[in-house]
Amino acid sequence: MIAVTALWRHPIKSHGREVIHSVSLTEGQTMPWDRTWAVTHDKTKFDAQTPEWVSCRNFMLGTLTPKLAGLWAELDEASRTITLTHVDLGKLTFCPDDAADVQRFLAWVTPLCPADRLLPDGIASVQGRGLTDSAFPSISVMNVASHAAVQDALNAPLEPERWRGNIWLDGLDAWAEFDWIDRNLAIGGAMLRVRERIKRCMHTASNPHNGVRDADTLGALRGQFGHQDFGIYAEVIAGGTISLGDKVEVL
Repeated sequence: MIAVTALWRHPIKSHGREVIHSVSLTEGQTMPWDRTWAVTHDKTKFDAQTPEWVSCRNFMLGTLTPKLAGLWAELDEASRTITLTHVDLGKLTFCPDDAADVQRFLAWVTPLCPADRLLPDGIASVQGRGLTDSAFPSISVMNVASHAAVQDALNAPLEPERWRGNIWLDGLDAWAEFDWIDRNLAIGGAMLRVRERIKRCMHTASNPHNGVRDADTLGALRGQFGHQDFGIYAEVIAGGTISLGDKVEVL
């Protein structure tokens, strides 16, 4: 039996993750409160006057700023405030929609960023969708067995948080999810259509507890499995609620 074993959201893209126990999905939309905000840098092409989806290279990412991977987040939905935690910085609670709070956040997070690389300069959002890496409003689905296979290839413990997935499934063979492209997944009360595999970047090399690059995840993927992919992107085609323990049917 395939079942949901974990649910995660990432309120600010590449700036922390938060475990949840249930989520209500809407057709054609990203997971609620997932990548609702993203941090722009000094060379971004994101236009705050006409906000629309742009590619991930326009935002601060763990790919070029490894220490960001060590952030954890806690969202208060009612007040739209986020508490970020990092082992090197302590805690900060702020509202990404408040200009003064954004300046406090930028001053707090900048010490994590190498001075000779892109530096954070603002926070972006787009009405009605999260700023996922994909141009379509995606939800990422991960396989526990595939994670175990990568961990075995590295011969060392590996935190699943490195993959920054939304929905984790157990009860599959490793890499079975790659056979689901263009198929539907009935998960709890929702239906998702699998669109594509997720090509991975150096963000996954960084430890989610401190942001230190300490695992050759990409080398393991390429060397042992002949690809650089982990997880799949899916799109919600029928809304509904998904909770921990829900059964999954591949249609």
